[in-house]
Amino acid sequence: MDSDSRYVKDEYPFSEITGRIIGAAQRVHLGLGSGFMEVIYQRALALELHADHLAFEREVWMDVRYRDQVVGHKRVDFVIEGVMVEIKAKAEIADADIIQTISYLKASNFEIGLLLNFGTKKLEIKRFIHN
Repeated sequence: MDSDSRYVKDEYPFSEITGRIIGAAQRVHLGLGSGFMEVIYQRALALELHADHLAFEREVWMDVRYRDQVVGHKRVDFVIEGVMVEIKAKAEIADADIIQTISYLKASNFEIGLLLNFGTKKLEIKRFIHN
């Protein structure tokens, strides 16, 4: 499948992959609409990612490090071709969701993270870059 060209820009790292992920999420949102639990969107997105031949893992445990020591573990919804993806199904993205996603991104050492909210009339998309 094609990427969502609105989200593919040369200045964005991993732009082609994130565009494809967003395109898959858009197809899920178009097909299901809003109103389901988060796990429904996770399962549907996994089907779209598979159909789009994107390599992914779902519910990936990652180490949280402080001073090069593991101090805990957190689970991220998806890792898709090197991009960390968190899924929500809420009336709106809250500050706590953004803080959580940024914290996971920092802890994981992934360069790019997406926060996708399926709970709204239009799919909400937030892209985060960790340098």
